[in-house]
Amino acid sequence: MGKSRPRVSSCTRATIGRVFQRLEFRTLGRVYCYEGGDGFWRTKREPARRLGTRIAAALSHELSIGGRSLYVGAGVAEIPALLMETVDLQRRVHPFNLRRLEVGSLNRACQGTPVRFVTRDAATAAGPFDHLWIVSVLNDPERFPDLAPLSYGRADPVTFDPKRFSIQRRTVQSLVDRCMPKLSRPGLVTTSTEEVVWIADWCHRHGIPYLVGRKQFPTALVGDPICFIHVGMPKKSGRMH
Repeated sequence: MGKSRPRVSSCTRATIGRVFQRLEFRTLGRVYCYEGGDGFWRTKREPARRLGTRIAAALSHELSIGGRSLYVGAGVAEIPALLMETVDLQRRVHPFNLRRLEVGSLNRACQGTPVRFVTRDAATAAGPFDHLWIVSVLNDPERFPDLAPLSYGRADPVTFDPKRFSIQRRTVQSLVDRCMPKLSRPGLVTTSTEEVVWIADWCHRHGIPYLVGRKQFPTALVGDPICFIHVGMPKKSGRMH
């Protein structure tokens, strides 16, 4: 994909800071935590901004100016990348999130920026997109309580239910099957290192080459590192499949 300005501009950094100041962390605490949401955000707010901006800067190396990005399950952590894309790269972003309370809060914080979250299934988005962001969605422990522990190697062999796991696996594969065809080729996927296997599985099943980038980027909220996968056009650095 075409190279672009590999940084986050000072204007965008200032906008990110203002949006984070406006975030309703009392409301978001109810979304992200069963209890202790205020304390969670007091700890995570600055790391989320700082590490999110660092990921946005890395992403700016990978994207061309003027493309389209589909964000699946986008929330607070995605704000720096969304603002970098829209402000610095003049790209169109489509962030989807099924949690209505969170979307309302995020849109109030992002008022006056080009970013607007949508409460809809990302699989309904009209493609094509040259970038798909899907981070901490396919292994979400709340939505996939039997699949997620297996992904992290923490499944309890005594209580593990293979039937529930099979149902959740089909749900994840269905989401990937509905989103990946929207990605133009060559295209870029941003995902966590734990979710690479689902993107790789789709590529293998469709005979499409892909390359997992060597660099990994830490995140603040979930903890899984993020990486980039080039789909349909191998790069020189990374693991080509």
